[in-house]
Amino acid sequence: MDLKEWIGTSETVTDTLTATPYAALAATLDRPAERPQPGTALPALWHWLYFLPLYRQSEVGADGHAKRGAFLPPVTLPRRMWAGSQFSFHAPLHIGDEVTRTSTIDNVTDKEGRTGKLVFVKVKHEIRRRGEDQVALTEFHDIVYRDAVQPGAAEPAPTAAPLDAQWERKVVPDDVLLFRYSALTFNGHRIHYDRRYVTEVEGYPGLIVHGPLVATLLLDLLREHLPDSVVASFEFRALRPVFDIHHFFVCAEQLADGSVHLWARDHQGWLTMDARATLQAAAGSAA
Repeated sequence: MDLKEWIGTSETVTDTLTATPYAALAATLDRPAERPQPGTALPALWHWLYFLPLYRQSEVGADGHAKRGAFLPPVTLPRRMWAGSQFSFHAPLHIGDEVTRTSTIDNVTDKEGRTGKLVFVKVKHEIRRRGEDQVALTEFHDIVYRDAVQPGAAEPAPTAAPLDAQWERKVVPDDVLLFRYSALTFNGHRIHYDRRYVTEVEGYPGLIVHGPLVATLLLDLLREHLPDSVVASFEFRALRPVFDIHHFFVCAEQLADGSVHLWARDHQGWLTMDARATLQAAAGSAA
């Protein structure tokens, strides 16, 4: 089967940006759990609380995701990870907005890596307010599928994380945090909550902290230190898994050009996620 036949496949779903998921994620991030009023701006990346994957129980695959071959191509490799994303925020989204998301398979590529065969699927998402032509948010989502781990297989060499963070926060993940985020995003992927599955079937040492959760924590750090900033674009690459058996750090540094370099560092000092945000110019400032 030629997986490239899936390129161009698309689907459109609708949703309403309601207050309760917003408040629930705020509580999960240890912020006040207040339900926002209609018109409250949605923080960057919090659109992941909506357009949830509502596949039926009979459609669940062995790993907890939907069975492959409907919208996503039927990749047979067993291990699936969120490799990264790129975002452009064109117009703000607000609580109360009725929105549509059109998702399209943008590309499918495969190659051989040091750990075996890899398949990369890039999905493009475009979010609009219902009835409007203007795109409010464009997201490219990179998914990587990998072979099962082989005994004695060498993992890619890690990269040391920068140690000169301007802002830094220690995060101590646990299975409750991972469960709550999985529930908020209706993410059934068993690597985040099923310890027997993740250790015995996929061969990892512990539960894996969601890549999107780490990315959200990075931008939450930015919100903490630059509360009035508006993110214009954001991109991240997930480089190494983060597990619930150890703490990790989210870090950031504002650069001379006004953009922000963000990264996650594990308990051993290795770089696990690398990201960059550009900020919208303040009203009245030079472009």
